[in-house]
Amino acid sequence: MCGLTGFFQPGGFQAEEGAAVAEAMARRIAHRGPDDAGVWVDAPAGIALAHRRLSILDLSPAGHQPMVSASGRYVLAFNGELYNHGAWRCELEAAGARWQGASDTETLLAGIETWGLEAALVRTVGMFAFALWDRATASLTLARDRLGEKPLYYGWQRGTLLFGSELRALRAHPAFQAPVDRGALALLLRFGAIPAPCSIHEGVHKLLPGAWVTLSARTPEAAPRRWWDLRQVIETGRAQPFTGTPDEAVDTLERLLGDSVAQQMVADVPLGAFLSGGVDSSTIVSLMQARSSRPVRTFTIGFDDAAHDESQHARAVARHLGTAHTELRLSAREALDVIPSLPAHYCEPLADPSAVPTLLVSRLARSQVTVSLSGDAGDELFGGYRRYLSARALWRPWARMSPAARAAGAGMLRHMQPEAWGGLAMALPPGWRAPARALPALGDRLHKAAGVFEAADSADFYRRVMSQWPDPAALVAGAVEPATLPGDAHWPPPWQRQSDGFVQQMMATDLLAYLPDHVLAKVDRAAMSAGLETRVPLLSPAVVEFAWSLPLHYKLRGGTGKWVLRRVLSRHVPEALFERPKQGFGVPLGSWLRGPLRPWAQALLEPARLAREGYLDRAAIGRKWSEHLSGRHDWGFPLWNVLMFQAWLEQHGPATPRASA
Repeated sequence: MCGLTGFFQPGGFQAEEGAAVAEAMARRIAHRGPDDAGVWVDAPAGIALAHRRLSILDLSPAGHQPMVSASGRYVLAFNGELYNHGAWRCELEAAGARWQGASDTETLLAGIETWGLEAALVRTVGMFAFALWDRATASLTLARDRLGEKPLYYGWQRGTLLFGSELRALRAHPAFQAPVDRGALALLLRFGAIPAPCSIHEGVHKLLPGAWVTLSARTPEAAPRRWWDLRQVIETGRAQPFTGTPDEAVDTLERLLGDSVAQQMVADVPLGAFLSGGVDSSTIVSLMQARSSRPVRTFTIGFDDAAHDESQHARAVARHLGTAHTELRLSAREALDVIPSLPAHYCEPLADPSAVPTLLVSRLARSQVTVSLSGDAGDELFGGYRRYLSARALWRPWARMSPAARAAGAGMLRHMQPEAWGGLAMALPPGWRAPARALPALGDRLHKAAGVFEAADSADFYRRVMSQWPDPAALVAGAVEPATLPGDAHWPPPWQRQSDGFVQQMMATDLLAYLPDHVLAKVDRAAMSAGLETRVPLLSPAVVEFAWSLPLHYKLRGGTGKWVLRRVLSRHVPEALFERPKQGFGVPLGSWLRGPLRPWAQALLEPARLAREGYLDRAAIGRKWSEHLSGRHDWGFPLWNVLMFQAWLEQHGPATPRASA
């Protein structure tokens, strides 16, 4: 795990000046690689590559980057891990390769020289982002792993292409002058994260997962291409579904996931795992412990607030498996102290309150290990989110209703008191009674449910389910919200019209967008701020492909998700230790904003400040803030999206105040 950055300036530059700029860019991401630093420039060609190294494999100087290939043709700055590089080496040695060291960076370069770039990418099993300079063609290729575990930003600024693992590296270049992208800000307010290919800055993009782009002086505006496409994996899985028995499905998943865990446990530094006590992390730790002759080091954060504390569950799983468990208990005050520092760790705003415990558990793990495995992606692959179960129950009656009937239902939700729904439920058709009886428990989320009723189609349904603000572009002066979700273009496929197909479409969209742009971005920035590498065994290509070959009843069954994953875990841990309602890694956001976080939030939402900055509608936000403080409504999550932008703007935004819009 490392950080990379650099720039391409067609026409060339002064060597000393270019090297100094590249070094300054790399210093901005020194937290990603505290062990080593390197710069490589070809001034006449106009290319500068810089790298910060967190040494994981081959701790010797032979792993130094940027690295030049054996033939001298390619120069590579690589961030990530190639888990199957040992198998590559055996094959490449047979083809005549000779090694200077033992790093996977050297292995990747040899694979590119032997097989070609695209063929090498297709063979990869790993997480990565890289910048590859080809001296023969004077071209730069940027590439990213299949599902977006590692980040990569790029964009032209005043005739210079800037790229890097984090935006803060690009901002260090003198050519950088990108203003805030108001459309991307609208996306942030809607989703709590900015979906690729957008970023918070105009003209700067996130490379899509599974994509690569080759740029040169002759092709400066080349479009990214897919070297791997999840949509093809999904269609193949549906066309060739798994036909074995339930026991065979569990056997296959345990074998594939076990192989992935074994691959990802290879490191030349201390290794451990995050353990929340939930299904996903407990499964990963179980498989790790089964393959280790020593107790696996596991880490969890506990909170004094029992309503948001899962540490006792993690403790019980760790005790059963015999791991070397470390638990850090925190008061609310200690957690709160982290919040104002979040923009220092996130190069673009990310509005996920669970970033707080993620940051804290990363610091805890880094005190003992350099690599930590996590259970991320279990929800997206095996149906763990509650919204999948809700969508499955609501789709059939919703799809049969006319637009007029849906609009009428939305109006009722907006204007009726929650307690009235109990009586109304008995007057509804049978298919609607159970969902209607559950509506009072939604509280302020009834407003969101009302918006979902008005969805025009399945893609719009998903967008509204995921939205915190129903019309965020109206809150941002001059914003036009970009169409970024897969459902906005040539997605969804025809099978979304069936209820089970619609649920799988939601899962696919989460895997394409929510996982990389929200979940994986949160974990990457939190872990790398502490100099910790995180690995995600559930994102092995073999596991992903198998998951999408499984019929939905292997995932959603008996009112719960992740059925097949739970069965794998039950072979290692008693069900009593993990069969409980999903809790999540959350914080009491609403009460914190009314209490100890109120002065911090009040300063960021001050009307004169919003007017001076000129981005957000101060009247609309002021109404939400007043209603939240009064206790009439809980607008914690919509306000958090605004607050994370405001806090980011204070640290990273333009120094010159904007005119009021």
